[in-house]
Amino acid sequence: MRPAHSTEQAVGMEHYVTDTDGVGGRLRADDDHFRVRERERFDTEPVDAPTDAYPYLVVRATLSGWDTNDFAGRLSDAIGVSRERVNWAGTKDKYAVTTQLFSIYGADPEDLPEVRGADIEIVGRAGRSLEFGDLAGNEFELVVSDPDDPQRATEITDELHAFGGLEDGTDETDDDAAGDETTVSIGVPNFFGQQRFGSRRPVTHEVGLEIVRDDWAGAVMAYLGNPADAEPESTQEARAFVEETRDWQEALERFPNRLRYERSLCHGLAEVDGDPDPEDYRAALERLPSNLQRLFVHAAQSYAFNLMLSERLERGLPFDEPVEGDVACFADTDSPAGLELPDTDRLQRVTDRRVRSVRRHCERGRAFVTAPLVGTETELADGEQGEIERAVLDELDLEPADFDLPGEFYSSGTRRAILVRTTLSLGTEPLTLSFGLPKGSYATVVCREYLKVDPVDLG
Repeated sequence: MRPAHSTEQAVGMEHYVTDTDGVGGRLRADDDHFRVRERERFDTEPVDAPTDAYPYLVVRATLSGWDTNDFAGRLSDAIGVSRERVNWAGTKDKYAVTTQLFSIYGADPEDLPEVRGADIEIVGRAGRSLEFGDLAGNEFELVVSDPDDPQRATEITDELHAFGGLEDGTDETDDDAAGDETTVSIGVPNFFGQQRFGSRRPVTHEVGLEIVRDDWAGAVMAYLGNPADAEPESTQEARAFVEETRDWQEALERFPNRLRYERSLCHGLAEVDGDPDPEDYRAALERLPSNLQRLFVHAAQSYAFNLMLSERLERGLPFDEPVEGDVACFADTDSPAGLELPDTDRLQRVTDRRVRSVRRHCERGRAFVTAPLVGTETELADGEQGEIERAVLDELDLEPADFDLPGEFYSSGTRRAILVRTTLSLGTEPLTLSFGLPKGSYATVVCREYLKVDPVDLG
């Protein structure tokens, strides 16, 4: 175990679990170097099924240079239907080659357009639209560009193999005929990746923490202020200005048009007659899209979760098996083959009497140790893990009842597996990492152990 990059430490990822120096390099040098393919649990009928019972046309699109939202808009415009009629299970960004399903209400195969940068395959028909719950996980194929020492990848893989609670060595390794690829089971802490908080300006959790502490003015200033070195100088100056003056009208003029959320906050506060009160600051935040409002609170929960995992690492507690006092969840029995998918609706408190039986379930991939994403209904663990959870919440001045918030800011909380295991294929020329992860887990959390670079270079 060694200290993480300072930017990662700022969001609660305080350690790497591997001691080997990183291979260096970067991801996403080209869109083709970051490939993602969704694994969904969604049944379809043949495309000639009756449209009265199966009104949704289902297609699989492989996209290059397309954000999911933008592609859905392009698709709906071309077909001539409302944007609300196009649905998907998971959102992907444009700097990758992505493959995922879309459902389109009321469309026929002949309606599909040709779209540059998109390969559209007809899958069939369905009686309902795709939803987030239909996403089981993602398969990744990632190329590391310009690595300093790619040979280190083998030693890192061995360390992650051991961390995952697997047998010593790489007896699961399978060399192909060309000797260019090995396949090994590995495990990593199930941290929330840097993208959750902002890769270049990680402040989303700081906004969320202020909201949960009922400091609405502090939340607005955490979002508007906090200039980051990675931003253009003019943006840094606008943030510094608003911190110093709280002159909302002048700040509105200084923030560039592309920062529409910052401008929305300034606009809302500039309309207030006199100095804003807490309700004015809250109203300004509620002008933002509902998904962004939820993200603020989710990021605060994620930050606390990351800190809990880091503290568990420091104490030397296992991630692959329970200790007395832990809360475990069981595996989703409907998960696709080869994908370990936790079901956090099925929880069990690990008493002294149950440690051995739950340990056996964990060894077989049938159960997982968890930590909380704290909310109003959160029950904390007992034992040493419970001490960790309470200490982190005390440090952040939080408690479960604080999440009883208005509107989109409310969260009942849940629990999340602390370890994610996968089968990784390691290619050498070029250095390529191929693996699958359950929904909600981050590819960069695997890659950070290999590269050990500034999170900006992880994409």
